Amino acid sequence: MDRFIFLTIDGVTRGAVFAAFALALVLIWRGARLINFSQGAMAAATTYLAYSVTVASGSYWLGLVAAILGGLTIGALAERLVIRFVDTTQPLNTVIVALGLVLVIQAVLGIIYGSEYRPMKVPFSRSPLSVGGQPLLSPYDVFVFSAVVAVMVGLGFLFTRTDIGLKMRAAAFAPDMARLLGVNVSRMLTLSWALAGAVGALAALLVVPTELGAHPHATDLVFVYAFTAAVVGGLDSPAGAVVGGLGVGLVLSYVSGYSGSDISAVVILGLLTGVLLIRPSGLFSRRSARVV
Repeated sequence: MDRFIFLTIDGVTRGAVFAAFALALVLIWRGARLINFSQGAMAAATTYLAYSVTVASGSYWLGLVAAILGGLTIGALAERLVIRFVDTTQPLNTVIVALGLVLVIQAVLGIIYGSEYRPMKVPFSRSPLSVGGQPLLSPYDVFVFSAVVAVMVGLGFLFTRTDIGLKMRAAAFAPDMARLLGVNVSRMLTLSWALAGAVGALAALLVVPTELGAHPHATDLVFVYAFTAAVVGGLDSPAGAVVGGLGVGLVLSYVSGYSGSDISAVVILGLLTGVLLIRPSGLFSRRSARVV
């Protein structure tokens, strides 16, 4: 039982980070109807920005703010300078360009910082708190959960209770009609990419310090798991992304703990394939398309 509790806590902790990354993918999907396959590389770039600011200032929080602002900037620039000029009538075009961005970003990071891992500190202790002799969540785990919940609630409020959120969704689903109604579709698309970049940066800052540290490829596998979480939960559902992220984290933890880590990736691939075959829109997606 102790082993099961430990694996559950570990899975929920990892799943929260996957959920944050999945929220970034959901954000772009709801705002632009695109899947940003360069999200992981963009987030990796922001971890180096956080690392540089933290080393220079000695403050984790300044590094976190710098990473989020950097994510906003990178996301906006990617849309303005690259994605905007891609012919989106063929979905494969965007995928190819996004993968090209991955190669460019990782190459630039390698040239500037090298290929060694750069350790990053965390703002709270990672030692689990014990209740009745049973180790539970650590203060850092609580921080991660709080950040993910805050992002989920904020995105839900943005898309359902604000004019900007409704305009972003209208620009994604029916751009021509949105233009007739006075919506600046171009600006809404840029905003979607910028916000997704910021959420991706936050997610990267939650996971990278707990691994080996900043590295050009530090977020590659995390992105794969986050993409699975977003598809499982439904690309149009922020709540589904969170549930999907937690589910993927638990599956990975149980499989690694009881069967070994060698088959973890295969199990996740099977989960992704099964959902795509049975319910392609995701488990928590109610409608295939909505205008508002």
